[in-house]
Amino acid sequence: MLRVVVAASLAAGAVLASAAAAAAPPQPGRVFFLRGEQLAQVPRTGTSPTVALRHLIAGPTRHERALGFRSYVPSKTKLLGVRVVNGIATVDFDSRFVSGNNPGSLLARLSEVVRTLTGLEGTKAVQLLINGKVTSGVFPGVPTDRPVTFAYLQTPNRGLPKPPERKRGRVDPHVKTVQRRLVELGYLVAGDVDGRFGPTTANAVLAFQKWERLSRTGLLDKPTEAHLASALRPAPVTRVSAAKRAEVLLDRQVALLISANRVVRAISVSTGKPSTPTPPGRYRVYAKIQRWWSTPFREWLPWAVPFVGGIAFHEYPVVPAYPASHGCVRQAFSVAHSTYDFAEIGMPVTVLANS
Repeated sequence: MLRVVVAASLAAGAVLASAAAAAAPPQPGRVFFLRGEQLAQVPRTGTSPTVALRHLIAGPTRHERALGFRSYVPSKTKLLGVRVVNGIATVDFDSRFVSGNNPGSLLARLSEVVRTLTGLEGTKAVQLLINGKVTSGVFPGVPTDRPVTFAYLQTPNRGLPKPPERKRGRVDPHVKTVQRRLVELGYLVAGDVDGRFGPTTANAVLAFQKWERLSRTGLLDKPTEAHLASALRPAPVTRVSAAKRAEVLLDRQVALLISANRVVRAISVSTGKPSTPTPPGRYRVYAKIQRWWSTPFREWLPWAVPFVGGIAFHEYPVVPAYPASHGCVRQAFSVAHSTYDFAEIGMPVTVLANS
């Protein structure tokens, strides 16, 4: 019981610390880009709103991009003017700022501007103009015909996504045999053996196919069953002196949960797509947040285990067999909670480009 209370306290503290850090005014001489699913500060010279916005338009440096920082503000956007009166910064961009029709990109660039200006010269809200005119209906779910606060962007505007309803099909003895084999190999846990080919088993089969470099079907096809008979449990790629740790293998799109240098669970994941890749490196879990909210993209990311900036393991409704995220490590409903339970604050996470 004590362990549960402590874990809950840590999770609540992480949420409060994360919210407090996000709500705090930015320091002078900084702008906000994206790193994964959250905004992140980077230092810049100059303290005026005009200079800050010009730095924002210029985008991250090459070194910052290598660390996973990204900007969604079009690089050729022209700043036509900015003024701050009574805590409201009125910003005028040309039409390039609202070019394109990707909802996520539009929301991200708006969030970058609002967060970068918050606090500069007493700014509390941002009124956006395009070619001198107030915009309306451009940014999904965010009315910009009036000033926008960062607190508004931080506020969820939808309910938590619900896991798909679990269908109770008939018990298949062959499926149960395959499940037991997947438990032996570290793709399932004992409680998953129920003889039904549901989402958890499908994820395990897909993780097995990825590890064995088979076709990523998620189905019990003949090549998969043939490899199951002679396969070995996945082994860690690196050696790290830690009781618990995780490896994210970008080429295989698999995450390994490791205890005492033994893989206890191999999971199928989807990492950052080519335009927003998950940066290779050695990191550490710095929080556990049951209900994480992506401010720029305005979507829930439950059971989040962030390990660098806004990049985290988290649950997501869509987890394809290939890289598709903004830099995070997406997991299906069926496995995200178990990763959350396995993780500990300070746990090493190694992201590898090749395995």
